[in-house]
Amino acid sequence: MAGIKDIAKIAGVSISTVSYALNGSTKVTEETRKRIKAIADELNYVPNMAARTLKRQQTNIIGVYLVDYGGSFYGELLEGIKRGLAMYNYEMIVCSGNKSHLFIPEKMIDGAIILDFTFSTEEIIRFADRGHPIVVLDRKISNSNIRKVLLDNKGGATLAVEKMASLGTQKVYVITGPKDGFDSTQRLEASKRELERFAIPYQLIDGDFTEPSGYHAATEIMKEATQFPIDIFAFNDEMAIGVYKYFKNTEYKIGKDIRIIGFDNIEIGEFLNPKLTTISYSKHRWGMLAAEKIIRLINDESVEDEHIYTTLVERASFL
Repeated sequence: MAGIKDIAKIAGVSISTVSYALNGSTKVTEETRKRIKAIADELNYVPNMAARTLKRQQTNIIGVYLVDYGGSFYGELLEGIKRGLAMYNYEMIVCSGNKSHLFIPEKMIDGAIILDFTFSTEEIIRFADRGHPIVVLDRKISNSNIRKVLLDNKGGATLAVEKMASLGTQKVYVITGPKDGFDSTQRLEASKRELERFAIPYQLIDGDFTEPSGYHAATEIMKEATQFPIDIFAFNDEMAIGVYKYFKNTEYKIGKDIRIIGFDNIEIGEFLNPKLTTISYSKHRWGMLAAEKIIRLINDESVEDEHIYTTLVERASFL
């Protein structure tokens, strides 16, 4: 593979002149730049991005850390981040797993957006203390190099319980999320508080934000449920879909015998039969705000924390 030295030799110029020409510097004439560019194209020269990054100390790439990539939820969020970064001529790389954490201290990325409960808070703080810009979407941290764009989980859970109370629910089965997850914990705290405030009995069923865990939760509920309608609050729509699948081949009808509210308002919820009542917010806006915050942090601009607020979307699964 041709390198910068090969181009310099053919052009009869110094390596630094080739570097100036390929990087658009005004230190070389336009005629020289075009001649060197033509030689580079003929040799199929590919710039060494790692070396250029080390020299500039900037990659124009943001690392987006997620616990996984599945489902439409992440698609909308990532589209918002991508669009937001593009406005500043930045790109993103989506990361998962411990080894990708090395991208931050090795400066392979200029900053990080984190929505990954497996990424420890202690590690995030260590990176921030070393000067790395970080935006978190899933925890509360105070640090000069960290900004938060958090979802109003408590407000959303409160809306769901208030809806159930307004329709005279006698008991609520709450399908929870990952025990270490910030969003799940926030939704659980608010749900318990509001259910106790309305003196509504409830039972917690473990879930993990996946469709199979929602299906399993439905089997657990039916083992002991004796009173209809059965009212369910699933902490995300993926688990609610699992509940739908369980009852699809039974005599019980969702919206009549089984009433359910989800959380996240993913696209498929509108196409279920009956349509899913859920807690909604703009995942696209969440991503765009995260992108804006990380770039402003990188540029040492003033930037505040922000919240993404929720609304109740009423559909036929709980009317």
